[in-house]
Amino acid sequence: MAKDNIKDTGEDKIVNVESALSRTEQFIEDNKKIISIVVGAIIVVVGGFILYKRFYLKPLQEEAQSQMFVAEQYFEKDSFRLALKGDGNNLGFHDIINEYGSTKSGNLAKYYAGICYLKTKDFNKAIEYLEDFKSSDKFLAPISLGSIGDANMELGKTKEALDYYLKAADKILNDFTTPVYLMKAGMVYEKLGDTDNALKIYERVEKEYSKTQEGKKAEKYIAKLKYKSGK
Repeated sequence: MAKDNIKDTGEDKIVNVESALSRTEQFIEDNKKIISIVVGAIIVVVGGFILYKRFYLKPLQEEAQSQMFVAEQYFEKDSFRLALKGDGNNLGFHDIINEYGSTKSGNLAKYYAGICYLKTKDFNKAIEYLEDFKSSDKFLAPISLGSIGDANMELGKTKEALDYYLKAADKILNDFTTPVYLMKAGMVYEKLGDTDNALKIYERVEKEYSKTQEGKKAEKYIAKLKYKSGK
């Protein structure tokens, strides 16, 4: 009897599968026109995007990269105003952003522009452009956040600066940017009178980044704070 029940159950499963297949086939048959339209629309969208990237965005990116060369040269020479506005013959970062904003170079130009404004002490503009810059680069992503912190610090917005220094430090952990922005955060904590958090930050730098210049500096800051607080 038990064997019969097992057999019946197996047959029931086969019937259920066949029934489900029949319903699916019927649904497709009933909605054939709508399904064809949806599939066709997807093909058009995907195909259009591929064509957009290949025949519009890629050449535009190559053109933007070429156009930005001179502005980058001015930037490296600390000629920040020429880098921003151009020299009359060559485009500056402003022009690159306006004409090639949808490209990678257009995005990178926002970073350059933000740093130019930071260096020329237009701190609000620096924040505006750096906040608009998007990157997952190991160094540029944290540096852009840390530079927003610097701009806020110059504007007297100490708490905002601290927030950005902490974000910059932990954005992408590495031996180059992380200890730098941790130390800046520690100094801001000191400025705010928060000795405990400052000490925690310096101790983290000493422990996790002992081989860096900041790691060596942290030892002195720790000793100074402990002496002041009597710890």
